[in-house]
Amino acid sequence: MKKLIIVLAVVLSASMAFAHTALMACFDEGDGTVTCEGGFSDGSSASGTKFRVEAGGKTVFEGKFNENSEINFKKPAGDYQAVLDAGAGHKVVVQSKDIN
Repeated sequence: MKKLIIVLAVVLSASMAFAHTALMACFDEGDGTVTCEGGFSDGSSASGTKFRVEAGGKTVFEGKFNENSEINFKKPAGDYQAVLDAGAGHKVVVQSKDIN
């Protein structure tokens, strides 16, 4: 019986650890800038969450999502990726080719 309780506790703890998945969508504003909106699958805000833009293997922009869970940046030339980094395995990467 004790083993069953321990197994259940471990399973429930693991499922709770993955209860919220990081989400992000990015949009080309058509004026040379891109806006990304972040959040979590449990409905919580991404406000204050770290964000960066990487191009050519280097970070070209860093910031944090604002109180509306949004961030805007100047679109780099060439290929780049937008990264929401909430730590602890909560990372979302959007490639420039997927931003409309």
